[in-house]
Amino acid sequence: MTAVEVPAVLEGERIDKALALVTGRSRTEIASLIASGGVRVGGLPVTSRHSRVHSGALLEFELAERAEEESNPVVPEEVAFSVIYEDPELIVVDKPAGLVVHPGAGQRTGTLAAGLLARFPDLVVAGEAGAGDSTRPGIVHRLDKDTSGLLIVARTPESWRSLTDALALHEITREYLALAIGRLEAGEGSIDAPIGRSRRDRTKMAVAVGGRPALTHYRVASRYRVPLDAALLELKLATGRTHQIRVHLAAIGHPIAGDSRYRGGLSSSVRAETGIRRPFLHATRLRFVHPLTRKEMVVESPLPPELKDVLTHFS
Repeated sequence: MTAVEVPAVLEGERIDKALALVTGRSRTEIASLIASGGVRVGGLPVTSRHSRVHSGALLEFELAERAEEESNPVVPEEVAFSVIYEDPELIVVDKPAGLVVHPGAGQRTGTLAAGLLARFPDLVVAGEAGAGDSTRPGIVHRLDKDTSGLLIVARTPESWRSLTDALALHEITREYLALAIGRLEAGEGSIDAPIGRSRRDRTKMAVAVGGRPALTHYRVASRYRVPLDAALLELKLATGRTHQIRVHLAAIGHPIAGDSRYRGGLSSSVRAETGIRRPFLHATRLRFVHPLTRKEMVVESPLPPELKDVLTHFS
């Protein structure tokens, strides 16, 4: 754990900006660190990147050492993905399952970020000017590799700041479709449980005392009995923790079908019968205020063909 005293020049500054200036890391990386509970002030965890710091306060944080290659800019590549909407301020992408959003440990090439730079070269300038950073230029939020659906990319630093602030304030509505295993008694409900790093496996998340507050709303759209008990759920994120839907559904005993990492593994016979090859989770709708026009936008993406086909085997 590293400890740094806030200099007088940063009095009253937002903590994400102050820590970015102190460490030389991007505000995107710092925001992620704060969201995971990795920053403390005066010994207490910071719960919001909008918190203000005061001169002389002790900032404690733990940043992983960054390999030299991780600081290298993304190289543009031709990558397959769909664009649902675009204008001079932003892009809404429909990401296919299997595509990593930005470079990280174990994958440096073939990412959505690389494909975005190839298709929208202006994102290079936007990233250098403060819309994200060189490894994730313009990217406002992310989806897991095996989750398909919608995400927003900003094309200007001003739009990126506006949209990331809106995301932090829960002003962007993100809706998903998921196939959950088991019989859900209620037709709708909410899962309110804090999420943090798993003590058993630090690469996973879990419901944890002392974790970050997390709230997921769900409604049953369809129920199935064959080939196993399951329900198609419409979900809304009230917060945006890492793996939130996957962790919350697993925690109430109804994991996502095909999500073996969070107890949603299926027998080989069910996989063969239904064609499930990945977690049945799709980001289907975004609702947000346009950063420039201030008009409400609603963007939708239907289930991709491979998930539609899965449902034809359920009744």
